Amino acid sequence: MARQNNHRKPESDNAFEQVLEIRRVSKKTKGGNNISFTALVITGDGKSKGGLGQGRAPSVVNGMEKAIRLANRNQVKVPVVNGTIPFQTQVKFKAATVLLKPAPKGTGIIAGGAVRTVVEAAGITDIVSKILGSNNKTTNAKATFKALKEIELLDKKYKLLKQTK
Repeated sequence: MARQNNHRKPESDNAFEQVLEIRRVSKKTKGGNNISFTALVITGDGKSKGGLGQGRAPSVVNGMEKAIRLANRNQVKVPVVNGTIPFQTQVKFKAATVLLKPAPKGTGIIAGGAVRTVVEAAGITDIVSKILGSNNKTTNAKATFKALKEIELLDKKYKLLKQTK
């Protein structure tokens, strides 16, 4: 008698999943070339949570699944105030520098490339940004994610300061 698999993959609570980049990577070995694929995926709920994951596997589908799993595990909760971020921040990650500024309601997302995707996933509707120093999508996305983490930490810090006063 064949065994039935009744287990279903749990649906993630993320409303936003976007593949930012897929790269074919090859490694020289004694037996020839080992080819694998690297996927960079951004997930988010469109309200205040966003995640970034990078997965590498021998096939594209496995790499994307791994990246989605890592993005869901590595999430940041961004404090969104009236559709924008509460503080201005400038973060350097490797060669990329990302500047994120709060914007008034109705401005929209003034951002390019990877920054726009990461910010949309986090549910921010009004923001002004500038990427300096790098054209690499992966580096720019990681720099933006680091900036959002810094905003989250600053918000926690200010809330603690308000409670002590």
